[in-house]
Amino acid sequence: MTSPNPNTAPEKNDFIRQIIRDDLASGKHSRIRTRFPPEPNGYLHIGHAKSICLNFGIGREFDGLVNLRFDDTNPSKEDLEFVASIQDDVRWLGFEWNELRHASDYFEVFYRSALKLIDDGKAYVCDLDADQVREYRGTLTQPGRNSPFRERTVAENRDLFERMRAGEFADGSRTLRAKIDMASGNINMRDPALYRIRKIPHQNTGDAWPIYPMYDYAHCISDALEGITHSLCTLEFEDHRPLYDWCIDNIDLPNHPQLWQPLVDAGFDTPVAKPRQIEFSRLNINYTVMSKRKLLALVSEGLVSGWDDPRMPTLSGLRRRGTPPAALRLFADRIGISKQNSVIDFSVLENCVRETLDESAERRMAVVQPIKLVITNLPAHHIEMLSMANHPKNDDCGRREVPFSNELWIDAEDFMETPTPGYHRLTRGADVRLRGVGIVTCDEVLSTDGTVSELRCRLDLESRPGMEGSKRKVKGTIHWVCAKHAVAAEFRLFDRLFTVENPDSDEGGSYRDYLNPESAQRTMGFVEPAAASAVPEQSFQFERQGYFVADRYDHRSDKPVFNRSVTLRDTWAAK
Repeated sequence: MTSPNPNTAPEKNDFIRQIIRDDLASGKHSRIRTRFPPEPNGYLHIGHAKSICLNFGIGREFDGLVNLRFDDTNPSKEDLEFVASIQDDVRWLGFEWNELRHASDYFEVFYRSALKLIDDGKAYVCDLDADQVREYRGTLTQPGRNSPFRERTVAENRDLFERMRAGEFADGSRTLRAKIDMASGNINMRDPALYRIRKIPHQNTGDAWPIYPMYDYAHCISDALEGITHSLCTLEFEDHRPLYDWCIDNIDLPNHPQLWQPLVDAGFDTPVAKPRQIEFSRLNINYTVMSKRKLLALVSEGLVSGWDDPRMPTLSGLRRRGTPPAALRLFADRIGISKQNSVIDFSVLENCVRETLDESAERRMAVVQPIKLVITNLPAHHIEMLSMANHPKNDDCGRREVPFSNELWIDAEDFMETPTPGYHRLTRGADVRLRGVGIVTCDEVLSTDGTVSELRCRLDLESRPGMEGSKRKVKGTIHWVCAKHAVAAEFRLFDRLFTVENPDSDEGGSYRDYLNPESAQRTMGFVEPAAASAVPEQSFQFERQGYFVADRYDHRSDKPVFNRSVTLRDTWAAK
C-alpha cells in the first residue's frame, strides 16, 4: 500500500480520499492515477481551481500520478491561446503534471474502438438530423422511439462509417450512435451519439479528421488509455456515468490491445485500466458568474477589459488582482469536497486572501487620496530616515529605511474639518499620532475653491519615539508618505463585479443588469520609495488601506501601478 505523504498535514478525510484509501488498502490499486481534463475553449476560472487542487492534491498526498489532458474534441471552439493559459494557470497554482496529453492523441484509438462497437452490433450510423433526434429521443416521462436507421446491418454501418471517416458526407448529415435502449429512464442512454461529422481543421491534427468523437465517448476511453484509476468530475456528470461505464465495458480495451497498438507504436506509455468515475459538487460562489458563455460575453462585449480583468473569476484575473495561489489552495481546503451542492459566500474567498497575505505580504505606506500636511515646527530642510519593520509578525522580513520630512502626504479620509461623533483622526485643533513619528496637532486648514489643499500642523517633539512624551495617549494613528521622496502611483481599486448575490439567475433580468458600476475605480496617489521598487506581482499590505499587488503588466518602478486585491476588512457584510 502507498501511504499518504507524511509532509501533508492535516490529513483530509472527504469521501473521495476515503475511497482511495480503501482501494489502496485492499490492493485494488498499487498506485493511483488521476487527471485534470479541461477543454481548451476558454480561460480557467475559480471553479476549475477546486478540481485542480483536488486532482493534483490527491496525487501529492498519495504519491500518485496526475496527467493534464486537453479535451480537444471540438476544434470549432478551441484555441492554442487557451492551451497556453491553462498550462500557465496550473503551474501558477503550484502543481506540475506527470504527462501532458490530448484527447486528439487518441483519435485513431477512438476510431478503431467505434469500428469494434459496429462489428459487435452495438453502434449504427444514423441519418436523422438534430431536430429529428430530439423528437425521437422522448422526454423524461415518455420513452423514445427507435431511429428508422437503427437496424442497418453491420456491413452497411461499417461501410457508412468508413466513408464518414473518408469525408464523403456533409457536415451534420450523419452520426454514429451507440445502440443501447431508447426506453431507458436515463436519457443519456437513449442511443447517444458517439461521432459527428465536422469538417473543421484541428489545431493538432490539421485536416486529417472530418469526424470528431463526442465528449462522453472520448473521455472514458482517454481515462482508460492513461490508466486513470479514479476519474473525478462534478455532479452534473452523475447521470452520464452509466454511459461512461457502458463504453468502458463494451469496448473492453484491456482485452483488445490491437485497438491501442498505434499508441504503443508512437511511444506512448499506455497503462490501460478500467477507471472508476466519482462525482463531487461543483464550486458555486455568489456575486459572480462562471458560465464560460457568459464570461466570454463579458469579454467580447467590452464589459470587462479582458479574460485577465482583475474583477473576473478567471484564474488569470485573480492572479492579476493579486490573489496568492496559496489563498486559492486554502479556499479549496476550506470549502471541502462533498456530494451536496451549495453556494459559497464570496467573503470566504476574500478571507482566505486576507489570511494568506497577512502572513506573507510585507508592509508599506501609501496614500490613495492625498492631502498635503506641513509640520510647521520642523525646518524646511529637515530630512531623516526612520527604521520600520517590514512585517510586524515576522522579524525575518527585516527592516527598511523610510524617509521623513516636514512635508507629508496623508489620506483625505484621515482629515475631517467638521468631525462626526466617534471620529478619532485628524481635525482642526485635535491631536493624532503619525505612524512612527509622534503626535501632531492641526492648527490651520488651507483651502482652494472650497477643497482642502493643505494642513498646517505642529509636531510634539517630546512625543517622538524614545522620548518620555511618546507614552501620551491619543485615540487616532494615521499613516503618511514623505512628500519630498514620494513616488506618484496609480491605484486601481477593484471590488465585486456584480451587485447581487445571484447574477447568474435569468429571473428578473440579465446578469448584465447587475454589473457593479463601482467595481473598478482609479485614483492617483503616492507610495514610499520601498513600495515603488516592487517587482510585478509583488504584494504588500498598504497600512490601513488594504492588500495591493504591483500590476503584472503595467507596473514600473518609475511609474508604479498597484491593484487592490482585497480590503483589510469585509466591506460587504453590512450590505
